[in-house]
Amino acid sequence: MSATHPDFLLRLAETDDDIRAAQRLRYKVFVQEMGGDGEMVDHAAQLERDKFDPFFDHLMLLDQARGTTVEDQIVGVYRLLRDDQMPQIGQFYTEDEYDLSVLKSSGRKLLELGRSCLDADYRGGTAMYVLWNGLAQYVQDHSIDILFGTASFHGTDLDALAPSLSLLHHRHLAPEDLRVRALDTHYTEMNRIAYDALDRRAAMLAVPALIKGYLRLGGFVGEGAYVDAAFNTTDVCLVMDTTRLSATQQKIYGKGAAS
Repeated sequence: MSATHPDFLLRLAETDDDIRAAQRLRYKVFVQEMGGDGEMVDHAAQLERDKFDPFFDHLMLLDQARGTTVEDQIVGVYRLLRDDQMPQIGQFYTEDEYDLSVLKSSGRKLLELGRSCLDADYRGGTAMYVLWNGLAQYVQDHSIDILFGTASFHGTDLDALAPSLSLLHHRHLAPEDLRVRALDTHYTEMNRIAYDALDRRAAMLAVPALIKGYLRLGGFVGEGAYVDAAFNTTDVCLVMDTTRLSATQQKIYGKGAAS
């Protein structure tokens, strides 16, 4: 299997075919594996897409040992939108779920992250490390100050997710100057179990790897969660201020975060 001896190439999508390859990998992960759906999901063509795709940069991780076409080679994706790109569509994707006023009024350079996924054969290895390296380089190239975006728990059973959501609220809630908040129309309380009543180890083990990666880098969560029934997920908003990173965290960030 090529995942054992990968030949990685990391680059931004350059063509419509590149974006379709990214959308097909997203379909495999978010729709086929996780049971998600959406207004613009194309089940016949097996593409997970939305109205925001044309405005984002799509960071693609390719394993050139898998074949000769981008569709064969793509094993990881990250969707990126800088604040200077946002006016083309008029909003960040995250604003469908969270009030970002505290970030947008900060005067600092913002980068929205989303739709991060890896092919199942590449999870738990070096692929996420390589993808994080590419993200770190993008942040450096564009002098980004604050990164943010939604990240998901699989499923919408709040009782099952209560320990992890509560732990994130108690230990990783963003400071006020970064504290985005779920929109009132669908605000879901994360503080569901008192801190002293938590099995903190079990709660953290149940947190998805991507979220734990952000937390290791000094990331925070916003206030409140969003239950996305169509996508079969429960979302939290992650925020990371690059100036708050400690020297150790900056070293990790520059090298990539393990998942």
